[in-house]
Amino acid sequence: MRTRLAIRLHAILERYFPERRVFLRSDTETRFIRLKPGSQLLAFAGASLVVSWTIIATAILLMDSIGSGNFREQAKRDQRIYEERLNTLSAERDKRAEEAREAQERFNSVLAQVSIMQSELLASETRRREMEKGVDVIQTTLRRIMRERDDAREQVASLTEAAGADGATTLAGGDPADGQTLDFVTAALAETAEERDKVIADAQYAIQQAEEMEYEIRLMQDRNDQIFRQLEDAMSISVEPLDKMFRKAGLNTDSLLDSVRRGYSGQGGPLTPLSISTSGGELTPDAIRANAILNQLDKINLYRLAAERAPFDTPLKTSFRFTSGFGQRWGRLHAGTDFAGAHGSPIYATADGVVIHAGWQSGYGRLVKIQHDFGIETRYAHNSKLYVKKGQRVSRGDKIAAMGNTGRSTGTHLHYEVRVGGKAVNPMTYIKAARDVF
Repeated sequence: MRTRLAIRLHAILERYFPERRVFLRSDTETRFIRLKPGSQLLAFAGASLVVSWTIIATAILLMDSIGSGNFREQAKRDQRIYEERLNTLSAERDKRAEEAREAQERFNSVLAQVSIMQSELLASETRRREMEKGVDVIQTTLRRIMRERDDAREQVASLTEAAGADGATTLAGGDPADGQTLDFVTAALAETAEERDKVIADAQYAIQQAEEMEYEIRLMQDRNDQIFRQLEDAMSISVEPLDKMFRKAGLNTDSLLDSVRRGYSGQGGPLTPLSISTSGGELTPDAIRANAILNQLDKINLYRLAAERAPFDTPLKTSFRFTSGFGQRWGRLHAGTDFAGAHGSPIYATADGVVIHAGWQSGYGRLVKIQHDFGIETRYAHNSKLYVKKGQRVSRGDKIAAMGNTGRSTGTHLHYEVRVGGKAVNPMTYIKAARDVF
């Protein structure tokens, strides 16, 4: 069976690969090499394998070259899109910064206007009280004059009766002494009539003065109402953005204001809340409105103090770009936001606080930690230089470090963190919350 299979296989090979001889001739002799079908098959298979490998390798190289070109082009397109996006973000940041400066200027202007209106309101209230006292004095004088007028009328009537009786007696008896009495009575009547006319004139003048003062009081009330409306509008415009800013940052405004109020419990200052009283009486509607406005002024003042103690500012004032945001990265939490910029760019404190660390710390490199109020802590990492020391108190906007590439870092940038109660939160929450205010 095996012999037949071998013979058949040999016949097939003979058909496609017949035996060949290769002659090698020299000057003295001739030799030949016999190529059997099996040898030819092996040679053909080897050549086919080499050619196939060459074709496949060439195809792979071509595909890889084409794919690499596509990848490079895609990478270039992605890079251009990324750069355009960064430029757009940078322009948007500059625009927001300009809007924030304009908002700050508007806020300062409103505060100045509020301070002026507060002074006018207090002066108006003082003048109103003085006019009310003046009206009371005029009314008292008017009542006294009216009493004196009534007394004078009674005296005139009694003297008239006496003069009539004395005149009748004089005409009947003709006594000279009675004539003298009549002259005296006549003079007294004339003097009393003169005093009566004067009292009447004084009363009329007092009534006229009272009417003029009442008119002035009405004008003053209208002016006060206008001032109240302007102040109330200014309070609404000023308080609502601040309240919205703190709520966007996740802060409880009631407990925050209570904390600031406890820290600033002293008296005095241009916006210290006043309480308008009415000497033990009930508060008038104007007094209630004035107290409400003064309470709003106190709230604005507390918000202003709180805003300086929370990290609503940006740590960089020079040009920069965002390179990595807050969130998961490579399976781990990236606990802050990265800002890339020029080496040595100044870094600023984003809020008032106390430096609790200024030095080297493992992957952070040169690190600054600042403890703020309300349980908030900020961190500034990978710095090239530090300008503060542990225990130093800093204010918002103070220069604390210079941008660098220290620690576990792949390039010059600032790693900025915000932690509340020890837990990392997104710093952009605070920065975005303050865009329309500062």
